[in-house]
Amino acid sequence: MAERYKTYSAFFDFYLSEHNLPATRAVHYLGSAFGIVALILTVWTSNLLWILAGLIAGYGCAWIGHFFIEHNRPATFKYPLWSFAGDYHMFFLWLTGQLGKRRKQAGLV
Repeated sequence: MAERYKTYSAFFDFYLSEHNLPATRAVHYLGSAFGIVALILTVWTSNLLWILAGLIAGYGCAWIGHFFIEHNRPATFKYPLWSFAGDYHMFFLWLTGQLGKRRKQAGLV
């Protein structure tokens, strides 16, 4: 990853390529779901520790996917905000059945 991405759209194509295996994406979806649940619990209980739990669970799942399934380096280390947005972008596309179409646009299918 020598290039620095200047737009989120270009980064997202790269992001999708780094999540090529279905199992990697699956553990990311699990982590994203944990993050959403933690946010809901934070609001419901007013306990900010749920945010910490959500971050640990979310990133833990994602990093397991990268290190043990996909065998690549998480984009979080170089693009922390875009990577965080990419997690939920990919999750939303998957939930709405649009991920295959978007992966095809990126030349990945």
